[in-house]
Amino acid sequence: MKRVLHISKYYYPFMGGTEQIAQYCVNSLKGDYDQKVICFNHENGDRKDFVDEIEVFRCGCIVRISSQSISLSYGKYLKTIFSSFHPDIVIFHYPNPFVAGILLGLISKKTKLIVYWHLDIVKQKFLRRFFVSQNIKLIKRADLLIATSPKYVDGSPYLKSAIDKCLVIPNCINAERHALTDQILKTAGRIRSMHSGKIICLAVGRHIEYKGFKYLIRASRHLDDRFEIYLAGEGEETKRLKKEASGDDKIHFLGAIDDDELKAYFSAMDIFCFPSITKNEAFGLALAEAMFYGKPAVTFTIPDSGVNYVCLNGEDGIEVQNRNVDAYAAALTMLADDPQLRKQMGENARNRVINNFLDDQFSENIKNAVKNLR
Repeated sequence: MKRVLHISKYYYPFMGGTEQIAQYCVNSLKGDYDQKVICFNHENGDRKDFVDEIEVFRCGCIVRISSQSISLSYGKYLKTIFSSFHPDIVIFHYPNPFVAGILLGLISKKTKLIVYWHLDIVKQKFLRRFFVSQNIKLIKRADLLIATSPKYVDGSPYLKSAIDKCLVIPNCINAERHALTDQILKTAGRIRSMHSGKIICLAVGRHIEYKGFKYLIRASRHLDDRFEIYLAGEGEETKRLKKEASGDDKIHFLGAIDDDELKAYFSAMDIFCFPSITKNEAFGLALAEAMFYGKPAVTFTIPDSGVNYVCLNGEDGIEVQNRNVDAYAAALTMLADDPQLRKQMGENARNRVINNFLDDQFSENIKNAVKNLR
């Protein structure tokens, strides 16, 4: 049985888009390959544990520089794994630039390298310049580059330079995870009854700059009192967002909520708001999740991002000019005014996810990608 080492920035139970995909990769190959995972510990210290019966090495982080983790023990752990586990294949989830340097120094010529290119480093200008030569080496060493959408391949200078190595595997959602129990449906009904006759909008994600929540809040100022807008999540921008929303009774902050409550809001909402503004939002898992519930979305145009590949303008939702709050409010109003348009776009959205972005298709794609490595 061939051995696969997965390298992710963090790993379950830490929940982020990259971490979900890393876990889906592991579970897709389970039973056919001997696997291990190495990542940073989202808590404190070094430790080993098991997730889905797969051994996970978690390296304690001493500091974070521009959102990138640094660990004194990472090099030692990775070297030990290479010398004892002897992986035939490494699946490396990028961006993780500090680990990329360690990996390039340890990986043997015989080991196949899959670089799962989730996104370019965009925001951190210093890191972006500092790691250019390393990224070139990483891409040259890679046997396969996986991208999450054709738009990202077209827009990434790194992926375009090695297009013959690129394979597009769209991200996915787990349909079983979004199954609706009687209790969830009861909660959704309660939410709807609280806002009878209203248009319920939902936005989900970490409260960080590129998620663009401030533009949604500003757009709300142009909406009438039919709308109720819920923001789920929290983060470094939460205080500033609450200040921005001060005096607007249409805006409600839910904070961090559990899966069942989130599913209830997904079910209860009329429109999903996804106001991300930069290609740091490479795909948009929350967007695909919302579409699975049969609801239309309003997005901004994000050049070179997969967001506008996930949700097709005029079919599954409405896409408007980036950061244009007037246009965003107008799109929400258009959907609010036309129940039939909401229904049709919602049906299209659900079908797009079912046909393209579910975990069973993803698993087959990953299995084939690994099996066909040359």
